Amino acid sequence: MEIAELVKRCIRIIYISRKPTPAEYAKVAKVTAAGMLLFGLTGFIISAISNFVNSFMLG
Repeated sequence: MEIAELVKRCIRIIYISRKPTPAEYAKVAKVTAAGMLLFGLTGFIISAISNFVNSFMLG
């Protein structure tokens, strides 16, 4: 693909894109927050299990 073709495609995408509605923005924010919570909770559980196992092994 040539550079000129790439630039044309990028400009086309910019022209057809639009700002999200407040409802779309809220939905994306909720999904993002849920994902962050899920990853954080998973990390916390793994850390808690690791600490428990280490304290149990060391006595």
